[in-house]
Amino acid sequence: MREPILVINAGSSSIKFSVFETADRSLKASVHGQVEGIGTSPRLKIADTQGGSVADQTAAGNDHRAAIAAIQDWFADHVGSEAGFGGVGHRIVHGGTAYSEPVVIDERVISCLEELVPLAPLHQPHHIAAIRAVAAVAPAVPQVACFDTAFHRHQPPLAREFALPRELTAKGIRRYGFHGLSYEYIVSKLPEVAPQCANGKLVVAHLGNGASMCAIAEGRSIATTMGLTPVDGLPMGTRTGALDPGVILYLIAHERMDTNAVEHLIYEGSGLLGVSGLSSDMRTLLASNAPAAREAVALFVYRIGRELGSLVAALEGLDALVFTGGIGENAAEIRARVCRQAGWIGIALDEEANARGGPLISRRGAAVSVWVVPTNENLMVARHTRRLIEETEA
Repeated sequence: MREPILVINAGSSSIKFSVFETADRSLKASVHGQVEGIGTSPRLKIADTQGGSVADQTAAGNDHRAAIAAIQDWFADHVGSEAGFGGVGHRIVHGGTAYSEPVVIDERVISCLEELVPLAPLHQPHHIAAIRAVAAVAPAVPQVACFDTAFHRHQPPLAREFALPRELTAKGIRRYGFHGLSYEYIVSKLPEVAPQCANGKLVVAHLGNGASMCAIAEGRSIATTMGLTPVDGLPMGTRTGALDPGVILYLIAHERMDTNAVEHLIYEGSGLLGVSGLSSDMRTLLASNAPAAREAVALFVYRIGRELGSLVAALEGLDALVFTGGIGENAAEIRARVCRQAGWIGIALDEEANARGGPLISRRGAAVSVWVVPTNENLMVARHTRRLIEETEA
């Protein structure tokens, strides 16, 4: 394969993308961007690898198909590739029980993804829309689905079960876990960054607008904080995280909320936004002196500490803690507060190293080392996409 790979992460009103060059056998990012405002006033924005603006223009049309066409047309006009993209890789949130690894997309795969919409209602429909849009605009270009759930598929059986009747478990109601592409990338990067602990007992904290944590031993997922859906576990930007099911029953019975209202509340109206009443953005909350903003941050840190203890128990020990994701990589204050809270497991923070952003931010000789490792889910998708396409072509 010599043509570039397009990596897509589709949402309801935007399509984020990256382009990776493949000509020299390496995967080198060239540009990234998004079509935002789908459904209202779509706009194509593209930046180079240094963040410099390459394009900022109105995009024709008003749906996912038009957004994909705008990306394809811009690339053809400005890069001059007659062949277009050699493949398109999609980050897909939910693969259910059917997919434990990336797969070349066909109609059977799309049908399976449609069946999984109830498990990821805010994500899955838009992934499917983007897949169909690419097929309409560039039908000859192979597409690959890369699943956020796949990394966790080989967890111990007990780590995946709810205490529900067996017939419900058999129907797929179980813990899946998410952010798997991020965790997979971190596992692939640690031998380079921290070879001394790469194959040890790790907890990786993917902290961002969506947040989760994963216990990893010898490169394999052992337990993770998200469950059946991406709303479980830690409080997030707008999602509740773990919630007593009795709260849902109470809201339905006594607040007269229907399922749509409950879904909106737990996915879009809670988390940091709901507690603070101010913002879902950690940067805004850290800069605020409002008591509710401080409480939202404190709750986020507290719940990280609670989950960390649970994951250490699942691992029966801990060699290293790794921070990644938008908050994990950039919010030194959050890292510091988490580490101070976790002193009981042998974590000792190096304040100066933490302020610099690492990669190693624990003190020399600490029982548990602590690292900051930027994630790159798009590169992980590009790797899988190239491999599968080349295997198909062989």
